[in-house]
Amino acid sequence: MTDAPEQRRVGPPPSRPWVPSAADAWYARLADEAAVLDPAALVARVEHWVEHQAWWTDDTCINLNAATNIMSPRARALMGSTLGPRPSLGYAGDKYETGLADTERIEVVAAELARALFHAAFAEIRVLSGSLANLYAFMAIARPGDAVMVVPESAAGHATHHAHGAAGLYGLTIHDIPFDPVAMNVDVDGLARRARDVRPAVVLVGASLVLFPYDLAAVRRIADDVGARVMFDAAHVAGLIAGGAFPSPLDHGADVLTMSTYKSFGGPPGGVVLTNDAGIAERLDRIAYPGLSANTDLGRIAALAVAEADLLAHGPAYARRCVENAQALGAALGAEGFAVLGERMGYTRSHHVAVDARPLGGGTKTARRLEPANILATGIPLPIPAVAGDYNGLRLGTQEVTRWGMGPAEMAHVAQLMARLLLRGEHAAAVARDAAALRAAFRTVGFCIDA
Repeated sequence: MTDAPEQRRVGPPPSRPWVPSAADAWYARLADEAAVLDPAALVARVEHWVEHQAWWTDDTCINLNAATNIMSPRARALMGSTLGPRPSLGYAGDKYETGLADTERIEVVAAELARALFHAAFAEIRVLSGSLANLYAFMAIARPGDAVMVVPESAAGHATHHAHGAAGLYGLTIHDIPFDPVAMNVDVDGLARRARDVRPAVVLVGASLVLFPYDLAAVRRIADDVGARVMFDAAHVAGLIAGGAFPSPLDHGADVLTMSTYKSFGGPPGGVVLTNDAGIAERLDRIAYPGLSANTDLGRIAALAVAEADLLAHGPAYARRCVENAQALGAALGAEGFAVLGERMGYTRSHHVAVDARPLGGGTKTARRLEPANILATGIPLPIPAVAGDYNGLRLGTQEVTRWGMGPAEMAHVAQLMARLLLRGEHAAAVARDAAALRAAFRTVGFCIDA
């Protein structure tokens, strides 16, 4: 026997003035609907939403969101295994709970594969997100009040590097790294001058948009000159690093590398922190256990091990194709009439493509116009003049369409679809039909063990 809805309800959700008003009102409407449903109806509703969301994003859309990916079928299956809710406190080989012998083996394999892919002596895999990976790293190599130099938000520096994210919440003082908007890269000479004034404890490179590799050797020399640690946030480019298409940060001067395990990496949601420094590794270990991770999701760790094995087997081919597709997409968009950044340098050397969205009315506005046409993207801040009330850039990523098997020829087709909608004013429904038809030809997840 279940409780009646009126017994479950605690009243309408209170107003949240810090949330955008439209989002707050939408939440309240959905809460009102949920409050009158019995538990069985609620479960059915959730199952419907899951199935519909999977149908749309996995089967219908051309997903160019640079912050997402599709997992291999084997990894996806392990995410739903019975391992997930099992607690796993302590060190593999010396757990607090009993009955975990097999899961301890999985932890070891996942950590060892991470070490192999990133040329690292130590890997902390118990981190639940890329944002938390950054917090762990800050706590391991800096103290509250220390200065940290980071890619500016105007050049897509990630929120966790700034005052309203992990860096600020931990009490670090944030200073922007000078950024070259033409080269779309760190201004090394400007960094050298600024670092001598700031005397940072940490110099952090990495961002939510990375078109070209950083000169890590130069960053390392500058950090050594002022006594700073070098931190590399590989959240977006981890899959390219693992596949050898991007330089390995720990081989080129980084003291610590943080990453997300989805995005270009193609694994489950989560984070990893890697280092070759035993002192940093010990601090990370204590932060993770008994500190902020303590227990972790073992189903996620198992899925991570499969994603790592996929990259060990197919990473170079996958990473090369991601870059080839991004370069082809950038060139095709430019030919269609879009203002694509980095043209003189081949548009990109990663899986990212950046479009000047000012002529389109703004990045988020443009992404929302693309959505009903079955094309997914995101707005992003670019180091160019701003647009009022919106991001000035549109960010595209080729990692998911690459894994579905698309190549440069399909990137030209995608650019045409975007131009039909955004430049030539065709109706979204017509473009959506053609986008879905293109997507329908690609149904197998590639670059994985089963492939």
